[in-house]
Amino acid sequence: ETGLPIPKILEVTKIDGKWSIVTQFIKGKTLAQLMEENPQKLNEYMNRFVDIQLMMHSKKAPLLNKLRDKMNRKISESGLDATTRYELHTRLESMPKHTKICHGDFNPSNIIVGDDGVDYIIDWSHATQGNASADTARTYLLFCLAGEPGKAEMYLNLFCKKSDTARQYVQQWLPIVAASQLVKGNPQEREFLLRWTNVIDYE
Repeated sequence: ETGLPIPKILEVTKIDGKWSIVTQFIKGKTLAQLMEENPQKLNEYMNRFVDIQLMMHSKKAPLLNKLRDKMNRKISESGLDATTRYELHTRLESMPKHTKICHGDFNPSNIIVGDDGVDYIIDWSHATQGNASADTARTYLLFCLAGEPGKAEMYLNLFCKKSDTARQYVQQWLPIVAASQLVKGNPQEREFLLRWTNVIDYE
């Protein structure tokens, strides 16, 4: 109902006893592949990436789960000490309440540049409605976790410029999204994420 370029769902079924969603196959390359293959066009691709995200954030889908509820649950399950959890819950509660579509895993590998010229957004399993800057902080974090701090900075600067959003405002979400990422239990990421969940460091 949003009109966003998303592969059509063909059926929901069981394959080998597991639930599966069958979608239309999109011919093309992911934006991540194109960035890798054409490093000289990184600026152009990053602009395109941010424009797609801004278009998505301009839409609403009232039936989606609320980002705030999901984040509160993740903070509670993060395994962080009670003081840090309290700080994070308090910060989350103080953030403005919005109802924009948030992808939850928005990164260049989840954009397929179709052979038909359309940029398709895939992998909607983490979608919620909420504050767009939380979604932006998540994307920034994903670039950093992938060991691409240069792309992370380029992305955040472009997003803040195009959306007229203060960088400091997006950064206020970083400890919250880092705590939610801890729930995945990836030992390689843990030390990095623990540094980011320290709310005091961002004051």
